[in-house]
Amino acid sequence: MRQELLSLPKGLAEDVSRNLVMVAKLIDEDPEEAYGYSRVALRLASRVAAVREAAGFAAYATQRYTEALAEFRASRRMTGSVELWPVMADCERGLGRPERALAMAGEPEVQKLDKAGQVEMRLVAAGARRDMDQLDAAIVTLQSPELASNSVQPWTPRLRYAYADALLAAGREDDAREWFAKTLESDKDGVTDASDRLAELDGVEFVDAVSEDEAIEADEDDRSEFDDEAEDEVVAEAEAEVDIEDGDDRRDDK
Repeated sequence: MRQELLSLPKGLAEDVSRNLVMVAKLIDEDPEEAYGYSRVALRLASRVAAVREAAGFAAYATQRYTEALAEFRASRRMTGSVELWPVMADCERGLGRPERALAMAGEPEVQKLDKAGQVEMRLVAAGARRDMDQLDAAIVTLQSPELASNSVQPWTPRLRYAYADALLAAGREDDAREWFAKTLESDKDGVTDASDRLAELDGVEFVDAVSEDEAIEADEDDRSEFDDEAEDEVVAEAEAEVDIEDGDDRRDDK
């Protein structure tokens, strides 16, 4: 990307770079804002492949799949790279065209992908099968040397999770529990919610800590209010007794 930006005038390159940095920074926590920065970068340098790619991912993150696919295609035309092939296929899924995603999974471009890209393509293809209610085919699609390997790679948690989820959807609960457990073993960075899925299968219910704290606070408020009322009653009774005693004293004086 740096090399591409060097082709721009210095001031323009700096402006584009700042916007791309913001896209990368915000795309997970605030996709809509990241999308806004990507549009600025696109207006400034639409002929830079890295800008088109960033705009594509920002659109993809906000589910603007038609726009994302157009940007990814533009970037691919500029670079000749097949790296974006899996996410382009997933855009087809997002547009409700799983059959096109499956067709892309069988294209020669897939063989040019690195291992991570091929695993990603397998995940997209399995998702397309599920979109078409072909659960058994989705399960078979995910069965691969990468899934069976004991070696943990960056893609391992997501691949195992997708397999476990497909097994559960097919009613194979015991197998799903096993693979959610394997997912959890490999998911050191917490990219999946495998622990929650395991807990659900085991019938464990989580209590919202915030709600629990609020309940405790409310209970304390109730007790405090009750204590205040009780104190008021005691004071009232004491005052009443004083009044009675004062009355008795006055009668005795007479």
